[in-house]
Amino acid sequence: MTSPLTRHPGRLLVILVLLLHSVIVIYPLFWMITNSFKTTQQIFEASWTMPTVWVVENYVKAWQGGISAYFMNSVIVTGSTIVLTLALSSLAAFGMTRAEAGGAGRAAGLVLMACIGGMLVAPQVALVPLYKMMQALRLHDTHWALILMYTAYRLPITVLLIRAVFITVPRDLDDSAHIDGCSSFQTLWHVYLPMSRSILLTASVLTAYHAWNEFLFAIIFIDSDRLKTVPAGLMNFRDALMTDWGVLVAGLVISAAPIVLLFILAQRYFMSGFAAGAVKG
Repeated sequence: MTSPLTRHPGRLLVILVLLLHSVIVIYPLFWMITNSFKTTQQIFEASWTMPTVWVVENYVKAWQGGISAYFMNSVIVTGSTIVLTLALSSLAAFGMTRAEAGGAGRAAGLVLMACIGGMLVAPQVALVPLYKMMQALRLHDTHWALILMYTAYRLPITVLLIRAVFITVPRDLDDSAHIDGCSSFQTLWHVYLPMSRSILLTASVLTAYHAWNEFLFAIIFIDSDRLKTVPAGLMNFRDALMTDWGVLVAGLVISAAPIVLLFILAQRYFMSGFAAGAVKG
């Protein structure tokens, strides 16, 4: 009696490819975690084996060596970026949806084209003018320099995702809210946003991933060590003559843990929201 996999070789191939992809994704994380419990000598001598002695002090040294401050800076920058991005994107998407329903589709189309155009601009291209602008506005070496930059570059894709869900909201609900005396903002708050929780969570995860791991802007717009985020702050753990690689890898684990946990906890909502925002509209 043949098994289902034998009768469907294509399914077996897909399973093998997915297993291979899982190994490629998971093994670097496993390698990083195991090496974070080793000394520098153990990492160089036996990098691919389990630790013989688990050096938990690496995490203590990493946290006391500055990761705690960098971690809080990343939380502030990432949290502020998420709130600002979702607020502006929701308002923009709501305005575009209302404009299209009210017959101003041309204006909404121009905004849509501007969002698509914004996705085509690489951050590196505008680095010099952005640096001069931050200097002129006296925002250089502040958290706002990163928050505004991250928000600006996450707005286009976030607006497109949220708009794709907003246009599926039945017009009758909008009219009912208007009849009940709701203002436009109240309609957005009580009708559109509750029906778009999955895409809002998806946009939050994508924004958090970008803001937490961004490195280029973090080392250019922030000079003070007390304001650095985790990716930029980890550079201080490297020394020209001697680097404690166990402590450095422990710092990498601490920096990666929040995003990994966020993806795991929000996976179900993330996938459903991303599918809704990508297909509809």
